[in-house]
Amino acid sequence: MGLLISLLQEVNIDEKIKEAPDNSYSIGVFIGTILPFVILVIIAYTIYRYNKNRFKDE
Repeated sequence: MGLLISLLQEVNIDEKIKEAPDNSYSIGVFIGTILPFVILVIIAYTIYRYNKNRFKDE
């Protein structure tokens, strides 16, 4: 099921940038592709710190 969702969400970034109306659109595409990964890293780090501190106190 995850593979199906991955295939549906596949985006060709180079094609979007070539069809961009101006330069600011390409910056938005770049930020939009990097932002989900940054958010996932922040969530993972927060969970890691929470669990590390919880086990440290016990």
